[in-house]
Amino acid sequence: MSATSSNKGFTLLEILIAVVLLGILAGALYGSYFGVVRARERAAAGMESRRELGATLDLIRREVSSAMFNSKDKHKRLRFIVEDRDSFGAPSSTLELTTLSPLADLSRGESGIVTVGYRMTEKDSKRTLTRQERDMVFSGSDVTAAFPQMERISSFLVECYDGSKWVRSWDSAINGALPKAVKVTVQVEEEGRPVEFSMLATPRISGL
Repeated sequence: MSATSSNKGFTLLEILIAVVLLGILAGALYGSYFGVVRARERAAAGMESRRELGATLDLIRREVSSAMFNSKDKHKRLRFIVEDRDSFGAPSSTLELTTLSPLADLSRGESGIVTVGYRMTEKDSKRTLTRQERDMVFSGSDVTAAFPQMERISSFLVECYDGSKWVRSWDSAINGALPKAVKVTVQVEEEGRPVEFSMLATPRISGL
């Protein structure tokens, strides 16, 4: 018998087994590839969220550090007000303060002294921290609309230290002074679990 006639090739069963094994291998590679892609997308979203969070806390820290108040201000234009609020069981503080702000455009008549307000809003079960500011001296200047400062936020808590204890409400017109220190705690969701980040600031300016 010749060598050619003894070579019968592959059987149908062997081909089917090879196809099944190839399908299993392709499916594993497919799943691994898209798993890596999804993990990279989650990491990128997490980095963007952390960047947004860090920028927000740093901005509030700088504004609180530059907060202004003067007990002799009869018109109570200089203010520092914290209200303790609640949104479906989660802290939802409001913060309003007068602070120094870098001049963006000298031609627009800006004084560099602004009143800034932070508050949480909720729409379609999504909570957003908004920020609004207006120039204190140039009353004719435009009042900026409240814009989203940070999205995908679970809670926003502002606490003030009066020298002996931490309180969740403050009104400089009633307290007659700025708090000794201010702590801001933000809670966000990361991979389905709540994570808290805090910032501590100390007001350094007493008035004009």
